[in-house]
Amino acid sequence: MSAFITFEGPEGSGKTTVLNQVSERLQAQFEVLTTREPGGVPAAEQIREILLEGEAVDERTEALLFAASRREHLVEKVLPALKAGRVVLCDRYIDSSLAYQGYARGIGVEEVRAINEFAINGLYPDLTVYLDITAETGRARIQSNARDMNRLDHESIAFHQRVIEGYHQLIEQEPERFAVIDANQSIEAVVDAAYQAIVQHLSNQA
Repeated sequence: MSAFITFEGPEGSGKTTVLNQVSERLQAQFEVLTTREPGGVPAAEQIREILLEGEAVDERTEALLFAASRREHLVEKVLPALKAGRVVLCDRYIDSSLAYQGYARGIGVEEVRAINEFAINGLYPDLTVYLDITAETGRARIQSNARDMNRLDHESIAFHQRVIEGYHQLIEQEPERFAVIDANQSIEAVVDAAYQAIVQHLSNQA
């Protein structure tokens, strides 16, 4: 069985940790591939370095670079895995661009969607797990975990609040695609909720 499942959320929501732990549990039943955006394949990882570690670029350039990275990652990694019948778990995808560049940066959600629809050629996720926390909680987690701060981490609280507003609008538009999980719970509870949502989705598709 193939399925394309993405994980979304604001900075500090715990996406990567939750995705990895959910993947471990799913591997008992399914062929699973875990990957991330931007990145996942060599060319896309090079673009990731520009986006997250390099100097600031124009907002539209940023949106185009995310879309270019997404296309390369999709063609080189995601589509072959889906064709092989695997369950693909991806840390971020198109919704990140819509929330961050389209909404929070003010470029326009539909403008950014148009760029990305060209890149993804119609491949939206089968299910998107959204980890819901406040911008303040996310910032506090990043600082307490002492992880390396990337360029987006250094944006203002107001920017990250707009990111969350953008995500919530996307969820309102497509509630059937999103599994919204309260990420204020313990990591064990969040992982279990995400795992259950994915298993329920996969069982419905079987």
